[in-house]
Amino acid sequence: MTGGNSSTTQRVASVLRHDVPASLVVFLVAVPLSLGIAVASGAPIAAGLVAAIVGGIVAGALGGSVVQVSGPAAGLSLVVADLVQVYGWRATCAITLAAGLLQIVLGAFRVARAALGVSPAVIHGMLAGVGVVIALSQLHIVLGGSPQRSALDNLLEVPAQVATLHGDAVMIGLLTIGVLLIWDRIPKVRLVPAPLAALAIATVTAALAGWKFTEVDLANGLSQLAGPILPTGDWHAIAASILLVAVLAGVESLLTCVAADRMHDGPRADLDRELCAQGVANVVSGGLGGLPVSGVVVRTTTNVRAGARSRWSTVLHGVWVLIATIAFASALGLIPMEALAALLLFIGVKMVNLGTARGLRGHGEMPIYFLTMGAVVLVGLAEGIVIGLGLAALLALRRLTWVSVEVTPSGGRWRVVVTGSLIFIGVPRLTDSLRTIPRGGDVDLLLNVDFMDNAAFEALHNWRLEHERGGGTVEIDELHDDWYMAAASGTRVFPAKTPPKLDWSWLPWAYRRPPAAEPGDLLEGTREYQRRTAPLIRPLLTRMARKQSPSHLFITCADSRVMPSVITASGPGDLFMVRNVGNLVPRFESVPADDSVAAAIEYAVGVLGVSTITVCGHSGCGAMAALLGDAPTGLTAVGNWLRHGHHSVERFENTPHGPEQAPLDHLCRVNVIQQLENLRSHPMVDRLERSGKLRLSGLYFDIATARVHVLDEGGFSPVPELRTG
Repeated sequence: MTGGNSSTTQRVASVLRHDVPASLVVFLVAVPLSLGIAVASGAPIAAGLVAAIVGGIVAGALGGSVVQVSGPAAGLSLVVADLVQVYGWRATCAITLAAGLLQIVLGAFRVARAALGVSPAVIHGMLAGVGVVIALSQLHIVLGGSPQRSALDNLLEVPAQVATLHGDAVMIGLLTIGVLLIWDRIPKVRLVPAPLAALAIATVTAALAGWKFTEVDLANGLSQLAGPILPTGDWHAIAASILLVAVLAGVESLLTCVAADRMHDGPRADLDRELCAQGVANVVSGGLGGLPVSGVVVRTTTNVRAGARSRWSTVLHGVWVLIATIAFASALGLIPMEALAALLLFIGVKMVNLGTARGLRGHGEMPIYFLTMGAVVLVGLAEGIVIGLGLAALLALRRLTWVSVEVTPSGGRWRVVVTGSLIFIGVPRLTDSLRTIPRGGDVDLLLNVDFMDNAAFEALHNWRLEHERGGGTVEIDELHDDWYMAAASGTRVFPAKTPPKLDWSWLPWAYRRPPAAEPGDLLEGTREYQRRTAPLIRPLLTRMARKQSPSHLFITCADSRVMPSVITASGPGDLFMVRNVGNLVPRFESVPADDSVAAAIEYAVGVLGVSTITVCGHSGCGAMAALLGDAPTGLTAVGNWLRHGHHSVERFENTPHGPEQAPLDHLCRVNVIQQLENLRSHPMVDRLERSGKLRLSGLYFDIATARVHVLDEGGFSPVPELRTG
């Protein structure tokens, strides 16, 4: 009981310390934005406050995110405005309610993740288009006029509106926008949200200066709230409207949820639960006469930055909005409509986020963004979304079916590299490129494709047969999978794209071609290198041809299973390598003398200036087995060489090991430690290590598990895998 009481006390203390202050900040942001969005939506102004209350209390209490703040969203204002014009306000509330029911069903079927499959470029382009429409319509109110029916008409009427400026309205609008622009740049007043400060200053200034303005009739707006009624008209259009509201509100909420998860370290969001909660909130908001509810990025970001730790911040902000609506309705009614219009104008401009557009450029999605934005402005919201999705689908199809064909002469032969998905769409490009190869030429064709359909196979196969009839040769090498060979032999057909297989350059010869004599294997391996690797690596080696600058001296065993470049992911010029039987380092001035390893050490340290010397042992080492008594007979040179391993045997005999470790593996590890000690017997190595200019390290490669272990504080431990995210 004591533990439970203590935990409850801590939670209450956290709410009072973090969530209550954050809820007050979000409340101060939510009130002016909710009023402005209601105006932009053509709804009763109190409907925005109802949506803020319901979004805070209902969605906040039931939602899958502990920090997301829901309420009326500017991105839905165009949809609501169109619905109000077509069906009337109360019927629009019924559509909101029905959209909420649909969201509950979708959440119950756990399809929330599917909503994240919508291209972000379409979503951001839609929001930018909505922002342009809002800004153009509210600009007319700021200038003292009335907005037109379409964004294009609003744009065309701006010159006439400017010619007939209404002074007081313009002054209120300019004052509001001015405060919004400079408020956050003044550190001492930044605690008060800029929208609240702008409306308060504009309201007080207009009253003191005696400016003429249109008041927000909030008290009358509250009396206008009424329950929903069924819309009349074409039920297909009504169903489409319900689907549009449900999808737009749901997708915006889920994207905000995902963005919120990146802002805090608390529990991750349950998207299906969040979608159900948004549905319940829309049912309640529509039933009470409120605007559609969705997660809102601005309020959620404010909530996190204000220090919210739990859902109590969201719920309490809804409570504060409810109290303010009841207690201060008359005071809120003093706000000039022109100030709200200026706030909306500012919000609309901010919705055109060029930073987002620049982020899309790297992925080639800027055309989707700008086309969606333009279509929303000129054609309409639903039409703009469809157009944007259509372009996104076309670009995705193009990328999925993209194929690159490179034809280059190489050493008297022709090198052709085909990369991508080779289907009928890419056949013209493939055949056009192949026609550039002279008749009778020798061709190395590298296929790095993840899919090949029948049309592509037939085009390629027919070209090959024709080219070979003309006296040419075609060597086909498939880097990804055997699409061509499988189709040519009729042995198998892949049903879909295949994942990349293991790089052939890592595999033994026996895995890559039929058994042959060893000289033939080596010669064929060099041919494979010339065909596949040399053209890729040639530019790098050309730059390195005059000088090597390795950073590591790597001493390892001559065992054929140890692959230094593979296990260290190194390339040309990285490792200065010494390989011998048992990765032994003879001690300085040892008997019998061995200058080979010593010469490599001196050259690497004294001339090349390497910063690290690594000794790498491995499991199942034959040299270590020989030191344990399993030495082959009649090999005099091997016996002489293994004398340099006697110090390792002595260390092995004096170092205990667990029963789970085989003696051979223990000696293989101990040998690495001993060879590092032998390195320190060389004066140059010892001097540079003591001065901090040289570092010695030990590795152990477990062949059976393909794991590399690193020496640390006298013992070996596996190199940890890098985790991201």
